[in-house]
Amino acid sequence: VQLQASGGGLVQAGGSLRLSCAASGHTFSSYIMGWFRQAPGQEREFVAAISWSGGSTYYADSVKGRFTISRDNAKNTVYLQMNSLKPEDTAVYYCARRWATGWGLRSYEYDYWGQGTQVTVSS
Repeated sequence: VQLQASGGGLVQAGGSLRLSCAASGHTFSSYIMGWFRQAPGQEREFVAAISWSGGSTYYADSVKGRFTISRDNAKNTVYLQMNSLKPEDTAVYYCARRWATGWGLRSYEYDYWGQGTQVTVSS
């Protein structure tokens, strides 16, 4: 199983970025997928998750209304559209595969991880 995250970069506050995570080596459409982020000196925190079909999503309160998670099972890819970015959104963003049913809000509830992509929001 491989997850390859991309799309990070430097953006000004109020701007937008779209992250992508391409998956291979497993039946992508069978799994809940999630995004986490980790800022320097902080623990990895949950950002968003999406059901196997894409019909249900779940967000951390800190990003609700600004971020949108989506997936394209035909392309084995999950996305994170980030709008109205704030300096506190600065972090390395990781995609991950959930190994069980139900939303997973803790990193130990995910078994495979992408390599991370840096998002930096300047004020």
